[in-house]
Amino acid sequence: MTSKSLVTIERHIIEAERQFPEATGAFSNILYDIAFAAKMIAREVRRAGLADVLGYTGEVNVQGEEVKKLDEYAHEVIFKALDHTGHLCGMASEEVADFIPIPDRFPTGKYCVLFDPLDGSSNIEANVSVGTIFSVHRKVSDHPRGCAQDCLQPGYSQVAAGYVVYGSSTMLVYTTGNGVHGFTLEPSIGEFLLSHPDIRIPSPGQRIFSVNEGNYMKWSSQQRGLVDYLKGLDGTNPKPFSARYIGSLVADFHRNLLYGGMFMYPADDKNPNGKLRLLYEAAPLAMIAEHAGGRASTGTSRIMDIEPRSLHERTPLYIGSADQVEIAERFLAGTPGAGMEAALEPLAAGV
Repeated sequence: MTSKSLVTIERHIIEAERQFPEATGAFSNILYDIAFAAKMIAREVRRAGLADVLGYTGEVNVQGEEVKKLDEYAHEVIFKALDHTGHLCGMASEEVADFIPIPDRFPTGKYCVLFDPLDGSSNIEANVSVGTIFSVHRKVSDHPRGCAQDCLQPGYSQVAAGYVVYGSSTMLVYTTGNGVHGFTLEPSIGEFLLSHPDIRIPSPGQRIFSVNEGNYMKWSSQQRGLVDYLKGLDGTNPKPFSARYIGSLVADFHRNLLYGGMFMYPADDKNPNGKLRLLYEAAPLAMIAEHAGGRASTGTSRIMDIEPRSLHERTPLYIGSADQVEIAERFLAGTPGAGMEAALEPLAAGV
């Protein structure tokens, strides 16, 4: 084993905390608890098909989607891992309509956590990688035990963000604003070990785009023009991009974080405000992308600058390599020719 593989996530968090003598340890404990919840979820994902964890519960969530048993399990595990610690003033989940208060029998704290318990769960029965996404904010309201205001904060206010991808291995990636670091679960000892220190999106990265082209006819002409350009169909791109779309946001983003590329979920006729959730998906991944040297955009503006108006607000999302997101923004603005040579120059050596 290499020296970096001997660094557990606990040790990594403790060493980061020592840089702040005033730290109380509460923030570090939140990250430990999320890592513990991830181990529990990973265990159930591995057992899918053997235990009674596949299929639907018969309920419909706030998004109007049928709830899968693993969605419900993942939500409950994360909530129970965090509700009693005294570090949080509340939570918000993609699976629940309203702000989730801390039970009255437990003390509250100075942070709130927002999470998508199991992103991509519609793919679980096909053994496709799924994930958990989380975001941490400081309490900002005067409410003694927290309220929705504590969750309705822009991405730039996040103090931490991360995700867990459950695939051929289980990997937790997070940032507190001081680099992006990845930890792989070693199942034989039950520990997350540092495997990817200081992750940077390669520049130039691979010429990869990820988008659901089944929605092509619902897109704007600018969005169709962008995809036609990336595929080399408009006659102006001599080196077309490769299409890689898994359909599980965490898995698509994770690949592009390591290799370079861009994930897109644009607005369309059916979803004019976009489909992905700002607080549970777009903003946390945007924080990770930016601290890894990438970008995240609505196509016209920075994801991290959006002031949320509701817990389940949706947004278009273009995220990944900075140069590729810039190309998308030029097409969506209707000015693909303006400065395209400069935007494409970093990609010239791309694979």
